[in-house]
Amino acid sequence: MALFESSNPTLSQKIFDKSHAIEAEMNGTMSVRGTMNKFGFLMLMVVGGAAYSWHLFDPMTISSFYTVMMVGVFGGFIVAIAMSFKPDWARFLAPVYGLLEGLALGGISAVVNQQFGKSYPGIVTQAVGLTFGVAFAMFLLYNFRVIKATERLKSIVSTAILGIVIFYFIYWILSFFGVSMSVMSWNDGSPLGIGISLFIIAIAALRLVIDFDMIEQGAAQGAPKYMEWYCAFGLLVTIVWLYIEILKLLSRLASRRN
Repeated sequence: MALFESSNPTLSQKIFDKSHAIEAEMNGTMSVRGTMNKFGFLMLMVVGGAAYSWHLFDPMTISSFYTVMMVGVFGGFIVAIAMSFKPDWARFLAPVYGLLEGLALGGISAVVNQQFGKSYPGIVTQAVGLTFGVAFAMFLLYNFRVIKATERLKSIVSTAILGIVIFYFIYWILSFFGVSMSVMSWNDGSPLGIGISLFIIAIAALRLVIDFDMIEQGAAQGAPKYMEWYCAFGLLVTIVWLYIEILKLLSRLASRRN
């Protein structure tokens, strides 16, 4: 059975197959603890980058703020693509990705806080807490095998993620022709908009179960040591996605209070 049949492009069977033998013999093999330690380090990089861009959000430095945020958004995307093609670069690029993603998330969070902070005090803090709460809950559900990363679950999640990507791509294309979809707005507090956010959050949460399984199976099969960095990066991608979607959901709920 293939180890990685995944919808997450950063964690796939092909990547692991390419990287096994020589690297494992030279530098040791991947472990779950090593992966989680590296994930913790990447989270510190995210927090550092987020703190920096957050404090730039000031009328006196607003130009620099948006520049830094865009560097984080596009720089993080480019670095993620590079690691997807060259996973052995993850030991060098994963910390860079964490820092850049922090710059982007800190900027997005500052903008959301400025827009909804009065009607929803503590919106960013609550989004952070809910993100880690959901992640920890999914880890427990996976660890105690309440939810198992079965082939059926992987297929459902893969199909759902593909549908989400297509949906966002269509919206992006339509925006070039001046077509707007209110349901995509962070200000849309309609039942449909909230329902879409809840659905995407559920898929992101289930994606975590598959990520946990991939990390465990990778360690069990003796993947090369550098894959600890790569898997930590892949897990961070899902956590970032989950945070953004939770923040978007809270923004939608805040708009209903206005």
